[in-house]
Amino acid sequence: MDFSEVKAMTFDVFGTVVDWRGSIISEGENVWTAKGVNVDWPEFADSWRGGYGPSMNRVRTGELPWMNIDALHRLILDELLDRHQIAGLTEADKVHLNKVWHRLNPWPDVTSALARLRKRNIVASLSNGNVALLVNMARHGGYSWDCVLSAELAGHYKPDPEVYQSAASLLGLEPHEVIMVAAHNGDLMASKEVGFRTAFVHRPREFGPNQTTDLVPDASVDIVAKDFNDLADRLGIP
Repeated sequence: MDFSEVKAMTFDVFGTVVDWRGSIISEGENVWTAKGVNVDWPEFADSWRGGYGPSMNRVRTGELPWMNIDALHRLILDELLDRHQIAGLTEADKVHLNKVWHRLNPWPDVTSALARLRKRNIVASLSNGNVALLVNMARHGGYSWDCVLSAELAGHYKPDPEVYQSAASLLGLEPHEVIMVAAHNGDLMASKEVGFRTAFVHRPREFGPNQTTDLVPDASVDIVAKDFNDLADRLGIP
């Protein structure tokens, strides 16, 4: 397929760029257990992430006012702490724990491959994560974006079409000049509906060793890669 018109690549972040599950489990077991958060950390991480979609839908339906992902993560965290009967954390502790999402580690291929991909195209985040979260995460992980784009800027959450439309507009591009890169078929199909090109990158352990979702790309995607370096190879970027 001809990608000569492509000028920018936008990237899903949670699960595609960073290993959110492994990062939360690691920090939880190595830091927060000693502070009194004595939980099954794999289950805790899964439950925290599992509350993400339902919380966004509460905003979409008007049950909750618009709020960024930091605020939604805090709502879910408070519910989890109550459920697990975790007491004794100060407010400062809770703020810092909630910002574990700012300290997620990238998958091993990310840093070197993004540097390759930037040789030809603009590379930008396009995540439901808020701008501050995405900036802090990139600095923590040691990788660079040309532009930090967030659903926060559109006042919507992916996969709402406004998120992708606003990203293309902010980059001064037509949708067909942008490739959406993600490990999630739903994200890719939603971006394709507004005219983006699509690239599926395999992340078969995002949800742990027993993952059952997004193991196979949807037939509609334009390019399939095993990781970001493979994506650069398939695009002919040295």
